[in-house]
Amino acid sequence: MTAREQDRIFVSRDRDFGGLVFVQELGAGVIYLRMLPSTQNAVHQELSRVLLDHTESELKQAFVVVEPGRHRFRKLAKK
Repeated sequence: MTAREQDRIFVSRDRDFGGLVFVQELGAGVIYLRMLPSTQNAVHQELSRVLLDHTESELKQAFVVVEPGRHRFRKLAKK
C-alpha cells in the first residue's frame, strides 16, 4: 500500500477500509470520513477538528472515524 510505504495518513470514505486496517494490518494511519459530503465546508470543518485535536504522530498510529460533530480515535497495534 502506497500510504504505508510512504508513511502517510490515509483519508477515506470507504467503510470497508477498517477491515483492512485491523484484520490485515494495512495502513500507517487512517482517517475514515463517515459522513455524507453534504457540503465541502462541513467535511473540511470536521477534518480540521481532528487535525487540531491530534498530532501527526498520534494520527499515524490510529484509525479515526469522523462523523458530524464528533470523532472516535482508536490506536492501531504497533508492529
